[in-house]
Amino acid sequence: MKISLFYEFPLPRPWSEDDEHQLFQHGLDEVELADKAGFSTVWLTEHHFLEEYCHSTAPEMFLAAASQRTENIRLGFGVMHLPPPINHPARIAERVATLDHLSNGRVEFGTGEGSSVAELGGFNIDPADKRAQWEEALEVSIRCMVEEPFSGFKGEHVEMPARNVIPKPLQKPHPPVWVACTRPSSVQMAAQKAIGALSFAYTGPEALKERVAGYYREFEEQGAPVTPAINPNILAIGGDLSMMVARTDEEALKRLGIGGGFFSFGIMHYYLTGMHTPGRTKVWERYEQAVADDPTLAYGPGRGAIGSPETVREFLRGYEASGVDEIILLLNPRSHEGTMESIEIMGSQILPEFIERDEKAVKDKAKRLEPVIEKVEARRQASDAPLFDETYAFGGLPTGRGGKFTAGEIPEAMAEINEGRVKAAQAEKSARESAG
Repeated sequence: MKISLFYEFPLPRPWSEDDEHQLFQHGLDEVELADKAGFSTVWLTEHHFLEEYCHSTAPEMFLAAASQRTENIRLGFGVMHLPPPINHPARIAERVATLDHLSNGRVEFGTGEGSSVAELGGFNIDPADKRAQWEEALEVSIRCMVEEPFSGFKGEHVEMPARNVIPKPLQKPHPPVWVACTRPSSVQMAAQKAIGALSFAYTGPEALKERVAGYYREFEEQGAPVTPAINPNILAIGGDLSMMVARTDEEALKRLGIGGGFFSFGIMHYYLTGMHTPGRTKVWERYEQAVADDPTLAYGPGRGAIGSPETVREFLRGYEASGVDEIILLLNPRSHEGTMESIEIMGSQILPEFIERDEKAVKDKAKRLEPVIEKVEARRQASDAPLFDETYAFGGLPTGRGGKFTAGEIPEAMAEINEGRVKAAQAEKSARESAG
């Protein structure tokens, strides 16, 4: 089982002027240390308008910075929103491919539909359309990564003419593809499409065991690839509380404070129970009051990688026994020093045994899945992408409705350039004549 970190970048109020700057700088320090410690991947979400709960709005920017301070840790979108009003498929392909080159081929392409009122409403997306938008955008973004040129697409939500989208990813044919899953049915859907399942469900190891078995059962029986490269893997969150490792259980609990449950509370606030006024609602204050009423919101045994090395090691072994391929550990808001020490202890005292066992497990799994993958690949449907029209070309000035020019600045700029050339030539001629 691989062990990874998951960032939402929560930033509870009250905010000082430097808080957001410090948030990202601390994150980069932590990821650099996590790379040295041996964590498998750093997964970074993308959310919009979810103040206090998540300030990770441009994951590709942070991951690009992290790529220059790390060598081995993989860089995961956990997830990038695919609905075109949020991210156009061509822009998705460009950003993922660019990061893949910057990181020397370490990108994990996690995808999602979006689900909060704040985001769907903020981008004027009808919730009834989000699955269809994800499916179309996934197809188009992957085709943009692999086709030279992309031959065009016309769907219900995406329409794009032929263009050669550049750069192409370093990983061929494209980085591993995942999809966010919150219900057993979405895990099943991921298996059917032969892509990785990011199982963002806060279940314990015992319930996870059946979910893992169900994913691989569905993959074998119904899997039919929708991407050029398949990715038969399932990932889960290691509990619903933030990681905090210290020399003793008591010290870890003291460092965790009440912040460990803010992640779960934020989900409830933005996705289910809360009414939010932008820029006015104080989510952390609501959380503090909720914890005062029910302390179990902040901590409960067995709900996270919290405690001494011995306690955390046993907690992780329970997830390893479920058969899951990878788990991600949440990080506590405003706990940089404790997080840094936790990462260091994980690397020196806990991760080595899991890394060693995972290397063998990956080899055993590859051998076990060989006949299964043959069956899955046999179900692959022929692509219905249009053939590229070799006579197609584009050029000239963009025009708008009624054939009117909408880019008049271009001819004006060209006229200025030509005028400059003429003046330069005249000046050069005059200089030569004066010298003669």
